[in-house]
Amino acid sequence: MAKTVTRKKYDVIVKSEFCKGCHLCIEYCKSGKLVNSKKLNKMGYLYAEPAEDAKCTGCMVCTLVCPDLVIEVYDE
Repeated sequence: MAKTVTRKKYDVIVKSEFCKGCHLCIEYCKSGKLVNSKKLNKMGYLYAEPAEDAKCTGCMVCTLVCPDLVIEVYDE
């Protein structure tokens, strides 16, 4: 009998108005969940945002490398 493996789903939230657009989170994201936005925030930066088609692995590296602590990762 084969085991069924269920992967946890993770939700990535970026507080876009506080992001300064350093894009360290995008560079270090192994799953490609974070991408560069096409819009500017109120401060005039291209902020990071979650990609629609990529799945987050929950490694939380993005939260560790973000100098402004604007990224949160939750399991669904």
